[in-house]
Formats: sequence, structure tokens, C-alpha cells
Amino acid sequence: MGIYNRYIDDVTKIGRSTMVLGFFASLLPALIMTFYFGFNPGLAAIIAGAISQASVSGAFYFSEPISYYPIVGRAGLYMGFLSGNLVNMRIPAAISAQEASECPAGTEEGSIMGTIGIGVSIWIGIVFLVLSVLAGQALLSQLPPSFMALLSLVIPGLFGGVFAQFAIKSPKVAVFALVVSFTMTKLVNFIPGKPAFLITLVSVFSSILFAKKLMEKKVG
Repeated sequence: MGIYNRYIDDVTKIGRSTMVLGFFASLLPALIMTFYFGFNPGLAAIIAGAISQASVSGAFYFSEPISYYPIVGRAGLYMGFLSGNLVNMRIPAAISAQEASECPAGTEEGSIMGTIGIGVSIWIGIVFLVLSVLAGQALLSQLPPSFMALLSLVIPGLFGGVFAQFAIKSPKVAVFALVVSFTMTKLVNFIPGKPAFLITLVSVFSSILFAKKLMEKKVG
């Protein structure tokens, strides 16, 4: 067994354990509120809330692991899902690490560099989170309203940067993804209930299939 395979085996053992611990830790506040303080909205409200949340983010349960695994690998997914902010912080950090090290995504080296990038972003996030908790309100109150309005553009800017990095490598797939995303954004308005999750599902998986067809055509 090679070094990388042994590394993945260890990652799997640790990753599964930490994900289980993270699952129970995320439920701990709700369990304390229910069984210690006696605050409980009732089973019907809990089920309704779960269904509402699943209808909004359920598509990401399938699209994110499939679409991000080639970029960050197994270790990166474990770390990203446990720490959160996978799309707007972890993936850009992983891609930046791969670009700086010239280790392409989809390779063993790229997976390791992506994991390192995610790890660094987690520690930096913790540092800034502590600082924001200790002095965030005092600092934010001193910032001008115009600067606060600019903060809403940070996430679109990150997404645009990540998209541009991959669009340069595969412009045909980039154009296809943009067309499908725009089309689905308009089509969901005509579907009862306006299921926004369909935009993500259709855009992600259709782009994957399109890229696969292009690769098969090049190889063939």
C-alpha cells in the first residue's frame, strides 16, 4: 500500500469520527434547550422546519460532495463540511493553494495541497472569528455605511474569481454552465412553488455531463 493510500485510510478513520462528533455537537444546544430548560416547539414544528430546510438546501447534499471532491479530495471534504463555509471560504482557499503550488485538481498532489489550503483557511477563520467576537461590534460601528454596503459584494466576488479560474481552463464548459444556470433561473419562476434547488441540481449535473462528453470526445 502506498503512502497516499495509507494517508487516505487514516483520513477516513479520523474524518468519520469527527463528523459523528460534529453531528452530535451541532444538536447539543437544541437537546439542552429541550431536556434541561424545557423549551420545545413540538414535533410538528420540528418536522415542518426540517422539511422547509431540506427543500432549500437539499440539493446541496448531492451536488457539493460530487462537484467538490475532485478539487479537495476526501480529507478536504471532511474538513470543509465540519468547519462550514465550504463554498465561500474553503473551496477558494483550496484552489488558491493548488494554483500557487502548480498542483492541478484531481491529482493526489492537488488533493493534498487543497487540504492544506482548507486547513490554513480554517485557522485564519478562527483567528478572525475570535477578534470579531471580542471587538467586532466596536469596529463595525466605526465603519462608514458605504463600506458596509460593499461587504455584500464579497461573496459574488469570490464566486466570480473561482468561476474565472476554471473558465480559463475550460471555456466551453463555462459558457454551457452560464447558459444552463441563466435558463434555469428563469424557468423555475414558471414551476409551482418556485423550487430554487432545481437551479443548482440541473446546473451542476448537466455541466458535469457536458464536461464528461467533451473529455470523451477529446480522448476518442
